[in-house]
Amino acid sequence: MSSGGTTGPLLYAVFAAVLGMLQFGFNTGVINAPRTFIENFINENYDVNSGVVFSVIVSIFAVGGMIGCPLASWIADKRGRKFALMINAAFGIVGAVLMGFSKTSTSLAMLIIGRFFIGINCGFATTASPTYVSEMAPVRLRGAFGTVNQLAVAFGLVGGQILGIDVILGSDEGWPWLLGLAIIPSAVQLIMLPFAPESPRYLLLSQRDEEQARKILSSIRGTNEIDDEIRDMQIEDQAMKNEQKFTIGDLIRIDSLRTPLIIGIVMHLSQQLGGINAVLYFSSSIFIKTGLSDGDARLASIGVGSMLFIMALVSIPLMDRLGRRTLQLVGLGGMTVFSVLMTVAFFTYENNQTMSVFAVIFTLLYVGFFGVGPSSIPWMILSELFGQGARSAAVSVGALVNWLANFVVGLTFIPMSDLLGNYVFLPYTVLLILFYVFTYFKLPETKNRTIEEVTALFKK
Repeated sequence: MSSGGTTGPLLYAVFAAVLGMLQFGFNTGVINAPRTFIENFINENYDVNSGVVFSVIVSIFAVGGMIGCPLASWIADKRGRKFALMINAAFGIVGAVLMGFSKTSTSLAMLIIGRFFIGINCGFATTASPTYVSEMAPVRLRGAFGTVNQLAVAFGLVGGQILGIDVILGSDEGWPWLLGLAIIPSAVQLIMLPFAPESPRYLLLSQRDEEQARKILSSIRGTNEIDDEIRDMQIEDQAMKNEQKFTIGDLIRIDSLRTPLIIGIVMHLSQQLGGINAVLYFSSSIFIKTGLSDGDARLASIGVGSMLFIMALVSIPLMDRLGRRTLQLVGLGGMTVFSVLMTVAFFTYENNQTMSVFAVIFTLLYVGFFGVGPSSIPWMILSELFGQGARSAAVSVGALVNWLANFVVGLTFIPMSDLLGNYVFLPYTVLLILFYVFTYFKLPETKNRTIEEVTALFKK
């Protein structure tokens, strides 16, 4: 096996790591179907507004995510990538157990705290898993391995939605099991990780343990010809030491850093405030609104996750062929068109079976266009707009903004739906138009450009 290919130990390590991203997809999609049963549970045991409480259960996940992101960076740098992933699996197990036993204990607090813990787990995973995977992958396969994270998210999402249909766990008895199943990815991860290697890059550059780094690199590359790769890491490390380190404050103060930071933040906002999580968290409710029965609505929701999974596969080869800017514009443009058509369908579906079907089709196409660019580009773009010295600060700001916007959508969709009725998607449509215009005028193409060329654009 020549250096730069895939080997058994490499695939094992990557699989163990991306279980965290599968967890993220699962817990994003899983809350959708059991809404009615969870609200029944709240109504039977508590004298509160079940719709508002359900919004809190959905959105507390994102509060956990905001805590998990910086925690992951801190632990991964202090104690290593592998140790960080193992700690995170423990968060997942605690969260899953609390949610799974919340109904037996008639405890709403357990449900909310469990969802908060699973949010920490997922926020942590969105930082720790891509870092570990990119450090393990051979340079020429880094892009392809990076998209494995997106595929795992989509796979988890579909899994959560399939398990939520009536005949499986979409019932009054089944929903605690459905949420408790989140224990499986974390438990499997906890069993697998002790046998996975530490990142050779972390060992070499942070621990200064070249011998161990060489040993692991030989094993995951399947060859002893690793001198070049070790040397490249050392050169990059030296360059990092010589490059000025920038804080988040510097990014805001310095003009040539502020512009790309604003671009990155707007990309992250466009991912969340275009309304995608309204569909991912509440698609069953949306489909019921368009006249489908509860069971059919849950089945239609599986289409949402499946669409994301298919688009993740489709966008992998397009990313380097068409470029980030083109895909982001196509994605935002398509989402805008179909959010308008969804609104039209909401007004015309009554006593009109055809429009009910069209409402579902428009929703799926809206999700499909999200998958073309906006689902993955915001996560990639910040690391392509910044040099090494400012990159980690910029990426952490992007992740925080993303989770914050996710929280806002989760908390506001049900009240907004009550207030605006069929017009509920119009605020997202207006924002999508603004994001499209901003992207058109401000986002440079990063395809086939070095970091130096990209950062030079902002120094003019």
